[in-house]
Amino acid sequence: MHGEGFFFQAFVYLTAAVVAVPLAKRLGLGSVLGYLLAGVAIGPFGLHLVGEEGQDVMHFAEFGVVMMLFLVGLELEPALLWRLRNPILGLGGLQVAATTAVVAGLGVLLGLPAREALAVGLIISMSSTAIVLQSLAEKGLLKTSAGQSSFAVLLFQDLAVIPILALFPLLGRPGAAHADPGHSTTWVGGLPAWGQTLAVLAVVGAVGFGARFLLRPVFRAIAATRLRELFTAAALLLVIGIALLMTRVGLSPALGTFLAGVVLANSEYRHELESDVEPFKGLLLGLFFI
Repeated sequence: MHGEGFFFQAFVYLTAAVVAVPLAKRLGLGSVLGYLLAGVAIGPFGLHLVGEEGQDVMHFAEFGVVMMLFLVGLELEPALLWRLRNPILGLGGLQVAATTAVVAGLGVLLGLPAREALAVGLIISMSSTAIVLQSLAEKGLLKTSAGQSSFAVLLFQDLAVIPILALFPLLGRPGAAHADPGHSTTWVGGLPAWGQTLAVLAVVGAVGFGARFLLRPVFRAIAATRLRELFTAAALLLVIGIALLMTRVGLSPALGTFLAGVVLANSEYRHELESDVEPFKGLLLGLFFI
């Protein structure tokens, strides 16, 4: 029965996508809205075809976002990022700073403590990279000036997640990090605030170093076997491994894979990685929207 339930759920999700997305695109709504409407239709407030088990599916669907950020990173060579530094820092920094300041100010006026108001402001300043990039790509706007500006803001948000998440422990109540170290879900949960910040930065640096100096010879050895499925397995292992590592230190897994993608953008195996991860990204991202 468990196997039948799994196949039934797969049938429901795939049917919803195949029916809703072409219909939404025909109406000029775009695939993202089609996926969202499909989710509403089959969910607990629609046809009741998906209930509590939808929460379990989300754990797999979130890897669609992780893989999308990895592919975005592969498209951005470090030299290109350096050339785009002005719009990234200018537009992106202005958006995050202005949104944080406005929301934090409103929070203080409403009676929130300054630290909590700042945390809320930083959270509200973020947006959904998955939805925006997918919509821009479908409409062919990524190469336009408006699309490039939007991408610069999104990229700054993704990069800003590192210092923001490193800052959050410092915004917590004194002693909160030590409240219950025995039940911490991360490796750094039992550390003091400054220790958590240093550990997070060290892990990010280790991911960049490993992707730059260790992964290339590994992929070279795997490519020498001339087994396409083995290279696909290695690509998925890379993405999932970095995602797990980032999760264990309390960081966004999508951010970690994005950084690895940027470091590997100059790799001779960049196109093979893109072609292997792209199909999984498309399916899981659609599942994520549903």
